[in-house]
Amino acid sequence: MNRIKRISASLLAATLVALAGCASTSTQEGTGEYIDDSVITTKVKAAIFNEPTLKSAEINVETYKGSVQLSGFVSTQYNINRAAELARSVSGVTRVRNDMRLR
Repeated sequence: MNRIKRISASLLAATLVALAGCASTSTQEGTGEYIDDSVITTKVKAAIFNEPTLKSAEINVETYKGSVQLSGFVSTQYNINRAAELARSVSGVTRVRNDMRLR
């Protein structure tokens, strides 16, 4: 009986250590947040791709903890504003940082 308790305690400790490794910190994303950010990035890129006035190859999208950063060079101020508007409309986006520039 004592042996079963020790094995159970060891397994519990190993599980807790493994889960702590997946937790997020203020400077590093956890596994779940990384996956969520990947989904947000994909949705923002799809929204930009589906907008006929924007050239998706010119706009880079990066996401960290729900905050989306747009960068790249576009031809008009309208395109800059439209890309930011589309990014804000995606669920899960908490903030949009627009670093796009005019060509």
